[in-house]
Amino acid sequence: MLKKILLPTIFIFLAYALWLSPDFNEIAAGVAIFLFGMLSLEQGFQSFTGGTLENILRVSTDKLWKSLSFGVVSTSLMQSSSLVTVITISFLSVGILDLAAGIGIIFGANLGTTTGAWLIAGFGLKVNIAAYAMPMLVFGILLVFQKNKTLKGLGAILAGMGFLFLGISYMKEGFETFRETIDLAQYALTGLKGLLIFTLIGIAATVVMQSSHATMVLIITALSVQQITYENALALAIGANVGTTITAIIGAMGATVEGKRLAGAHLLFNMITGLIALLLINQFMYLVDFMAEELNIGATDYTLKLAIFHSLFNLAGVAIMLPFISRMVIFLERVLKSEGIKVDQPKYLNDSAMTFPDTLVLAVRQETVRLYQHASHIILKTIGLSPSSIFSDQDLQQLIVQSRKITPYDVDAAYDRGIKGIYSAIIAYISQASFTWEMLQSGSLYWLREASRHIVEAIKDVKHLQKNLLKIRFSNNSFVKDEYEKIRYQIADLLRQLELCRLRTETADEEMGLLSFDVFKVKLKEQDRQMNATIDALIREHKITPEQGTSLINDSAYMYAIKKHLVAMAETVFVIQQQKTTESERELALDDSELIKVMHSDN
Repeated sequence: MLKKILLPTIFIFLAYALWLSPDFNEIAAGVAIFLFGMLSLEQGFQSFTGGTLENILRVSTDKLWKSLSFGVVSTSLMQSSSLVTVITISFLSVGILDLAAGIGIIFGANLGTTTGAWLIAGFGLKVNIAAYAMPMLVFGILLVFQKNKTLKGLGAILAGMGFLFLGISYMKEGFETFRETIDLAQYALTGLKGLLIFTLIGIAATVVMQSSHATMVLIITALSVQQITYENALALAIGANVGTTITAIIGAMGATVEGKRLAGAHLLFNMITGLIALLLINQFMYLVDFMAEELNIGATDYTLKLAIFHSLFNLAGVAIMLPFISRMVIFLERVLKSEGIKVDQPKYLNDSAMTFPDTLVLAVRQETVRLYQHASHIILKTIGLSPSSIFSDQDLQQLIVQSRKITPYDVDAAYDRGIKGIYSAIIAYISQASFTWEMLQSGSLYWLREASRHIVEAIKDVKHLQKNLLKIRFSNNSFVKDEYEKIRYQIADLLRQLELCRLRTETADEEMGLLSFDVFKVKLKEQDRQMNATIDALIREHKITPEQGTSLINDSAYMYAIKKHLVAMAETVFVIQQQKTTESERELALDDSELIKVMHSDN
């Protein structure tokens, strides 16, 4: 609701301001070009967030000082704390990072973002920055149109830097022109009132532009032409620091609980840092003057003094908060708890069904079908697919292509919510059966219990598979990605076929014989053989590394295990025939050794 009101309000205000003052156009255009440059820069760096970054993260975040250093260096290079935050949340969700390491990176990112103020104040305003922008734009755009992903990423980075420089130039010239019409410095406020009002303005500006970096550039360029006073610029910088946490909170609203906790840590750090800066503003100003004198910075070079202030109060925040990271983790985990799990209860397992052996078997079978339906949804969501789409008439290959972006899915929570309660109830229900195990129905209950176990095992295997499926999002190797697409396709294809079997069984249009599942078994074995042969060829041809090949072989084995468990479940749950006939067919059904013989005979 807030977004629906805020966006039209901003549009109306901007339209009125642009119409009222032609000089304001140049400033607004500068901000727009700068923000576009930031987006381009982020997209460029995202092309390099592949396996290399994962390996760097592994060795750079095992200790707190390493996490802090990684945040400083990565943000200084990318000039985007938001991109670093997004990457951190992503790796936190996958399980590569823990919350303490993530908080360390966020602390470092706050320090790293201060380098932008130094670059602009020390370089951007001292030279004709637009002259450097043009070559960057020319070469950057030329590279963006190349097919090679690395070249495209490099082009986006160059173009982004070009747009950043061009935006800064436009803002600086715009403020110089704007000063001839309106002198904003006449609206300067002093004392506590000015400090609080301009801090709030800094927060508001950062929320609107969704970038503290852009706000700082605006502040520095305005300060460089005396459109704002030095004291008010300090307050605006504090506000920009606090305002950037609001954008992180908005971005974390739809994230996992880990993302929310990280956003909470970001908010706590920046709020406390901002409060320290406000309370000790006079002491910080004295320290800035002292350091400026030591560094031979002119007494009236307020832009560089602002950069010193920005670094100092962020450094003070890190120094104060760093010893309390472990307590912060405990606090955030206590305040932001995982959502309570609503456990699904059995539907068909009731006391009345236990009166007769036949109704007991039917109740267990119906509950096992429910267990499978829950499991199929969990499996599909874990591999990044929509159950409603897979169980439709849409082209499966096209659906796989359209859903390449896999988001983290909490398998444990889904298991506790939709599987554990029903599975436990089935086991308990069967154990309470009062009839003797010599009776005819005892065999059916045994196989149904085995079917439930196969369903649970399939979920365990897909949880193992999920780890590398999430990691593969950051890989630049197209051959590796193609093989994981095949894994997703084969699992989805089997689930679609089993769904058709279930529907045939329930509508009684066609009775499924146990021996008909031998077709599935032969197909699964052949797919497993082909995938292993393909992986061997890719390693041999140096298209993938042996390490990538090992991961693929392991995940191919998980896929094969998932499919075997599902077919084993279906052999029991989706076959409705006379008990004696079923027992005879079980004896005739192919085992693994016989499957291999069938495959060799076909070849």
